[in-house]
Amino acid sequence: MTTSFSQDLLPAELTMGTVMLKVGDMKVMSDYYQRALGLDVVAEQDGGLYLGRVGKPVVHLAPAAGLQVPGRGEAGLFHTAILFKDQPSLAATIATAAEFEPRAFAGSADHLVSEAFYFTDPEGNGIELYYDKPRELWQWDGANVVMDNVALPPQRFLQEHLSEAAVTGQREAAAGVGHVHLQVGDVETAQKFYVETLGFERTAGWHGQALFVSAGGYHHHMAMNVWNSRGAGPRRDTLGLGEVLIEVPGADDVSALADRLKVAGVHNHHTGAELRFEDPWRNKLRVAVR
Repeated sequence: MTTSFSQDLLPAELTMGTVMLKVGDMKVMSDYYQRALGLDVVAEQDGGLYLGRVGKPVVHLAPAAGLQVPGRGEAGLFHTAILFKDQPSLAATIATAAEFEPRAFAGSADHLVSEAFYFTDPEGNGIELYYDKPRELWQWDGANVVMDNVALPPQRFLQEHLSEAAVTGQREAAAGVGHVHLQVGDVETAQKFYVETLGFERTAGWHGQALFVSAGGYHHHMAMNVWNSRGAGPRRDTLGLGEVLIEVPGADDVSALADRLKVAGVHNHHTGAELRFEDPWRNKLRVAVR
């Protein structure tokens, strides 16, 4: 597929919605997301919690006490990436996360398009906390955005950007899911599904081991890699990723995708305003009108 067929692309106004996690210990996990990441309870449903900022849910913790933790090499979630509007609000959450559980810190990097800090929640789910640099600073090589892993010392970042005002106003600072990164079995199948069938545009690759895709010229709304999971088959029902929500402007966008899935032979459930389906590794996705 080429990007000239705009009717086959997801809408440029696409955004990522709530990520649902299947959780073994609701108390431990809700404590982490509230106390470490500064999220508040937005809603409660069926024993689960929607946690977010300023009324906007970021993660949905759904109780699933009978399930096992997935193996390292299985397909599923690599990380949920939470996007902050500025560096001070990002710094405030890095500080609370590091103070709550220092061992959960997993690294940091300047990706040229963003500044990112990585953590692991109590049940092994990856988390990225990040800030986007202004788009005019992003560089493109044709259709590929230029990204890298440049050293970003966390202490220096905090010294430069952490303020008393940001800490005091942490929970009033908006944050949302910026992108979702998955573990998959192979990049070629991911390309066929997420680009050629769903209608994302490819924005970057990584030595044949990772694929980055987006809508509307963002650096990436989703990514898939095989760093831990090369050759992985369909997922078992485990703790971890339950569902990824993708939000689009209108019902016509949902219907257009439903048509593409039908042509591709991808089983789906279409109710008009939303569409549910699975990728080749049984990662569950839902596309809904925002």
